[in-house]
Amino acid sequence: MTKLDVQPARAKLFTHGGSQAVRLPKAFRFEGTEVSVRREGDAVILEPVVAKPPRTQADLDAMWARIDARGGGDFPDREQPSEQERDFGW
Repeated sequence: MTKLDVQPARAKLFTHGGSQAVRLPKAFRFEGTEVSVRREGDAVILEPVVAKPPRTQADLDAMWARIDARGGGDFPDREQPSEQERDFGW
């Protein structure tokens, strides 16, 4: 069954910390921790948020710091063969 084959279902509404929330059925769960929300007429549309690539040097530095914190910043040296002389006959 694909995501488009899921039949309509009912979901429970509840309040949490002064906000209204929806308990989604298992078939409608999202990956990640955020969704975007928009209205189309009377419908409320939830869509997954796709992570954006870093845009500033500070964003890149923060990304590499997170990678280094996980131990992924050190790569072993690789042995590269010397450049070959080639005659292209030009």
